[in-house]
Amino acid sequence: MKLTPEKIDYIEHKAYNIRKHIIEACINYGDGHAGPSLSCTDILAVLFIDIMNLNINNPKDENRDYFILSAGHKCLALYGALVERGFEQATIMQTYNQLNALIPGHPDRNKLRGIDFSTGSLGHGLSLACGLAKGLKLKGKHNKVYILMGDGEQGEGSVWEAAGYASHNCLDNIVAVIDKNGLQINGKTNEVLKTDSLQERYEAFGWEVKTIHGHYIEGIHDALLSVPFKEKKPSLIIANTIKSKGLSFAENNVNYHHWDPKPEEVIQARKDLEIIGKRWENV
Repeated sequence: MKLTPEKIDYIEHKAYNIRKHIIEACINYGDGHAGPSLSCTDILAVLFIDIMNLNINNPKDENRDYFILSAGHKCLALYGALVERGFEQATIMQTYNQLNALIPGHPDRNKLRGIDFSTGSLGHGLSLACGLAKGLKLKGKHNKVYILMGDGEQGEGSVWEAAGYASHNCLDNIVAVIDKNGLQINGKTNEVLKTDSLQERYEAFGWEVKTIHGHYIEGIHDALLSVPFKEKKPSLIIANTIKSKGLSFAENNVNYHHWDPKPEEVIQARKDLEIIGKRWENV
């Protein structure tokens, strides 16, 4: 079902709230993976607010959809999305990475409701998705398995082993999204290991692939709503995004992959949020 203008505005508001959670958590703790978390915010807003079948009253509902954050360092976006979906109160964001916190520096399935997998070691999420998706198929269940990967982790060999397995086993219940912001911790992704042919590579492995604008809510929604793109084939969405989206001084800057906010940056970050947030002041 196509989004109405009102629903688009609602999801955009949720995405704004998630960005605010990310930024304020980094400011409160003193550092955090702001850059990669902010680049995938719109994707997670659409997934968690409107696409995924989730039950906040019973997070382990057997009929739920599953989400795997393969790039576990993007966890602030996941925590923010869970808050906005209603799994937790917003106050948990101020406990980020503190001793015994529910929201550590990488997702922990034993701490926070709504998290199915503990992740962090890059390149392994797609293998988890394959095992889960295959098991669901064997049980005759129709749950979807969503996975978010980074473009940098496409250099991991285990990703391609899993990509071949998913295609060979006709796992059309897998929906993978690559947050393609073009930067990773040590530089431009294409300079570390070329990723500009990802669509062709995955298609060669037997996947159905769409490339989209990763900050256009309606386009993200349309792509996610149309999966599987082809019966008996796993689906991949390559989302072209901007690292540190929403921080005017940090966008597309590799130095903000991990952000330790300076006093002047804190002031500017809150100004950026205030400017964007004016749109919903009376909501």
